Amino acid sequence: MTLSCFELGERMLAVEEARAAVLALVAGPLPAEIVPLALAHGRVLAEDAVSPIAVPQNTNSAMDGIALAWPAAPGEDCAPVTRFRRVVELHAGQAPAGPLAPGECAGITTGAPLPPGADTVIMREQLADEQGADGTRWAIVDQPERVRRGQNVRRAGEDIARGALALAAGTRLAAAELGLLASLGLAEVAVHRRPRVALFSTGDEVTAPGQPLPAAGIFDANRFSLMALAAEHGAEVLDLGILPDDRDAIAAALARAADEADLVITSGGVSVGDADHTRAALAEQGELGFWKIAIRPGRPLACGRLGPRGVPFLGLPGNPVAAMVTFREFAAPLLARLQGQLQGQRQGSAAADPERLTALADHALASRVGRVDLLRGVYRCDADGRLRVAVTGAQGSGILSSMVQANCLIEIAAERAAVAAGEAVTIQPLFRFP
Repeated sequence: MTLSCFELGERMLAVEEARAAVLALVAGPLPAEIVPLALAHGRVLAEDAVSPIAVPQNTNSAMDGIALAWPAAPGEDCAPVTRFRRVVELHAGQAPAGPLAPGECAGITTGAPLPPGADTVIMREQLADEQGADGTRWAIVDQPERVRRGQNVRRAGEDIARGALALAAGTRLAAAELGLLASLGLAEVAVHRRPRVALFSTGDEVTAPGQPLPAAGIFDANRFSLMALAAEHGAEVLDLGILPDDRDAIAAALARAADEADLVITSGGVSVGDADHTRAALAEQGELGFWKIAIRPGRPLACGRLGPRGVPFLGLPGNPVAAMVTFREFAAPLLARLQGQLQGQRQGSAAADPERLTALADHALASRVGRVDLLRGVYRCDADGRLRVAVTGAQGSGILSSMVQANCLIEIAAERAAVAAGEAVTIQPLFRFP
């Protein structure tokens, strides 16, 4: 098996170059499946969603009030007529029986279809009611000079025309997208299958939370961070737990992962120079390469394929912050590709690229030419409406609390030696629950 990423050698790779090589580990998105709309949250459309109806289906009222044909004279915006005979009451969901005659109006509620010939809705707050001796009801328009023909009317198809593209393939379905599909009457959609991601930790010193911590042990933090990140990026997680420093046990777990998963991720234990059981088992189960990437944190990264299906493998750094940062920069784009999310939804950028904004640095930021620095930061909007950003404090790659405090990563490009206070800098917003 020949893998293009192994041809990159031992040289230092640019972030973009490494990201492109990771994406080359998979040929394309996973197969499509049909799911009920109620279960489609977070999924990615496998096919274009074309509207089978016009939205709205009928020209309807945007206000409670009266519907009428506004009798403006040619070349005028309003007419002196202020008194209209109220002949019918129309409610949402009720089809009008027939057209209005000149000088007539219909009482109407928000969402009710306009009767034929009506082109204007006047809101209830601009009306007065009168009733004649014969029981005839009249609507009196206050300040008719404020009325404009066509006001307060939603035209049929003004949101989406029948046969128009509603959502493109590759769109991730969030609350607004699901509401839109429901408004088209679609009960189910074709989406790409969720990627199955196998994650495991290794090492006799690694201890599960809730267990007694040995004097030389560490609690297993990375697996929980990475499982949550995988889920946030649309994956199903196969948790392989903590594997002991035993080559046979690791090889068996990798064989299972290569059989059941679409992507295998671990952190630590597979860097250049390691001669441990994990690295040996990985080499036994597939093909493995090691990279040095011009990024901080997260310079060492392993990649490869496992098993007969060539399941992609990513070995992330062991330090907690470095593991999370490299997941965002390299594993997240791979998951986006497996789900067919080809275009970013917010800015039209490729899904492989993190979302980026520009902010002004509150203080000087140190960096080094030749590498991309990703600092944990907090951005905010100042009194003048400008985005500003500051680091969370100490930036060691083992300081997991800095990720808790951060709402963004501050991205300092490889060509910048430093950022002065007040200078513009790129930030990558982080997902946070409200």
